[in-house]
Amino acid sequence: MSRPPNRGPSRSGPNRGPSRGGPPRRGGPPQRFAPPPRPPEPEDTGKQKEEAIELEGTIAAVLAGTMFRVQLRNGHEVLAHISGKMRKKFIRLVIGDAVKLEMSPYDMDKARIVYRIG
Repeated sequence: MSRPPNRGPSRSGPNRGPSRGGPPRRGGPPQRFAPPPRPPEPEDTGKQKEEAIELEGTIAAVLAGTMFRVQLRNGHEVLAHISGKMRKKFIRLVIGDAVKLEMSPYDMDKARIVYRIG
């Protein structure tokens, strides 16, 4: 009994492994499927985001690092920094300018300057 000449590994031989029934796999990431859509969240869950408090004041002192000491209309003084849009537009602030502030209800000693009134 003669054997055929050895022509390299064949696709249907004992070294191929179990057949999965389909075309041979190509390299690449495994196929992923999209997750099921999420149900919509209820509108009023009881936990709402705290809104910023808007106040007006005047610049009392200019500090280093674009920080300012601002005197509010009620006499309270806060430490404030310039908002990103004011930095981007190069809005200059000097002592005596009236400004609009946004303040977090959690820290009443710090604020963000969002608008120069005059």
